[in-house]
Amino acid sequence: MKKLIFGVVLLTALSACNKEAKVTETNESKTTDSIGTGESAVATEAVIPFKHVEVSQQEASKLLGKKDNDTLYVTNFFATWCGPCMKEIPHFKEKMVELKSQPVKFTFVSLDEKGDWDTKVKKFSEEQGLSQNVVLLDGSSLTPEFFPANFKQWDGGSIPFTFMRKGDKTDETVGMMSMEALTEKINSFK
Repeated sequence: MKKLIFGVVLLTALSACNKEAKVTETNESKTTDSIGTGESAVATEAVIPFKHVEVSQQEASKLLGKKDNDTLYVTNFFATWCGPCMKEIPHFKEKMVELKSQPVKFTFVSLDEKGDWDTKVKKFSEEQGLSQNVVLLDGSSLTPEFFPANFKQWDGGSIPFTFMRKGDKTDETVGMMSMEALTEKINSFK
C-alpha cells in the first residue's frame, strides 16, 4: 500500500483565513500518476487512528495533476486554527457520506505547523472521522514556483482553499464554501 495519500499544499507563510470566496474554473491538461487515499468514508462508529502521512512538494504536485479516470478529486487545504476552515468541514463530511458510492475522493491537506501534526491535527482528524482523508504538508518546504505551477488563482496566502479536478476540468475556490456552493460545484462536474 502506498505510504502517500492524495493531498496538497501551503505557502511558507500563511496570511490568514479568507472568508470571501473567489472562483476560477479552468480546463487545463496535465498528466501525472495518481496517489490515492483509499476510500473516502467518514467513520461512523469506532475512531479510526490517525496515520501521520506527509507529502512533499513534488508529491503534492503529482496529486493535483490530471488522472486518466472518471473520479472527481476534491482537495481541501485547511488548518485547525482557521475558523472558516472548521466551519466548512461539516459540509464536506456530509458530501462524503452522500457520495460514498460514487467516484469522488476527498482529501484534506493540513497546513498546520509540524509541531501540531501529532497533537492538534491528530485529535481533529480522529474526532471528525477524517483520519483516512488527512495528509500533512510542510509549507516551509514549498518553493514560490509551486503555486503558479499547480493553480490558476491560489497563491497560498489564505485558507481555506478547495481544488477540484476531474480529468482536464478544474475548479478553485479561495475562502469558505457554504453547503449550497459545495453542492453546486460538485454537480458541475457531472
